[in-house]
Amino acid sequence: MKICNICNRISATDQDHLDCVQRRRVELEDEDLKKKIPEKLDIAKNPQDLGVEVRAILEHLSKEKEPS
Repeated sequence: MKICNICNRISATDQDHLDCVQRRRVELEDEDLKKKIPEKLDIAKNPQDLGVEVRAILEHLSKEKEPS
């Protein structure tokens, strides 16, 4: 038995939990996507061209996730 390096709970195997590994991979991919959103949509050039709803969604997606 081993302690999972990601969630710090006991793992029955000698490895990290598979769901913890997958969740961490998705979080890292999300961080990369957040960095690329403004570049893909050219928000820096014409932010006023987007609708209010779209801007709100993009701002929400680009915010830092609070640690739980």
